[in-house]
Amino acid sequence: MATVIRNGNWQGKGRGRGHAKACVLAWLALVAALPATPAWATEQAQQRRQARDVRQDTRQGARETKQDCRAADQKSNSACRQDKRQTKQGGREAARDIKY
Repeated sequence: MATVIRNGNWQGKGRGRGHAKACVLAWLALVAALPATPAWATEQAQQRRQARDVRQDTRQGARETKQDCRAADQKSNSACRQDKRQTKQGGREAARDIKY
């Protein structure tokens, strides 16, 4: 049987075998790559959660630092604000260490 082109498609014996083979190979490659992805994604998600928790705890600590500073009336508001900023920056650095 001769191979004939009709409407831009190949017709005849052996039609579609190359396409099916390519699909099977693509599917196998995809399935082989799947097992590694969830473990990595789960670990990354846990790191993000831990980093977020550190930042949230730091925010609360920074609020308390400023309130204690203002209550003690030892420093000006701008000095207390600077203490709060430094506390928050320390928390950001700790979160970065966890995440990266």
